[in-house]
Amino acid sequence: MSAAQPAGHPTAAQRSGHLALDPAALGEREVYHLLTGLVVPRPIAWASTRSASGVANLAPHSYHNVVATDPPVVQLTSSGVKDTLANVRDTGAFVLNVVSEDLLEAMNATAADLHPDEDEAAWAGLALEPAATVDAPRVAAAAAHLECTLREELVIGNGHMILGDVRHIHVATRVWHEGRVDPEALRPVGRLGGSAYAVVERVRRVPRPRAADLGGPGRP
Repeated sequence: MSAAQPAGHPTAAQRSGHLALDPAALGEREVYHLLTGLVVPRPIAWASTRSASGVANLAPHSYHNVVATDPPVVQLTSSGVKDTLANVRDTGAFVLNVVSEDLLEAMNATAADLHPDEDEAAWAGLALEPAATVDAPRVAAAAAHLECTLREELVIGNGHMILGDVRHIHVATRVWHEGRVDPEALRPVGRLGGSAYAVVERVRRVPRPRAADLGGPGRP
């Protein structure tokens, strides 16, 4: 198998070492499968928006993370111009609904390629409720919601990165413990490659070491 043909199962010899793959020599889909299989698990931006004509939209995006905490800014990236991006451009608002294990199937149902005038939440059997600060709905059953307004859109290749200022946060008391979100109670879902997902069932807590713990001098 050449560097330009990563598909299929590697041989025993290949498993003992590493494949040397040049993204420039691969097809777009091959690069997609490599990156989405290796950059894992990825948080899911389950974004609810409203179109300029008032139609609710709900869709998952797996290119999502925190950008800054002061001010609080998050990002999600749309591969191409999809309904979420079109609505955010029109209204400047969106809500990110946290996906817990109990909502995995419903979240997956909202990924269907419905017409822009169709309500994904209705098809998935999900109730929506108004957000507190932005003109976008939120998933009532979600354990947490981040209400956001559009800060900026960055276009990088086929990716449209939406940067959003977090204006309001809802967290269910059932996942709140001593001033923090309890990951074992939240049971968040992360995206892996293909149709695979990861669910947080076991949490390992590893305190960050100080330089002195490692025998180093530390920073002045």
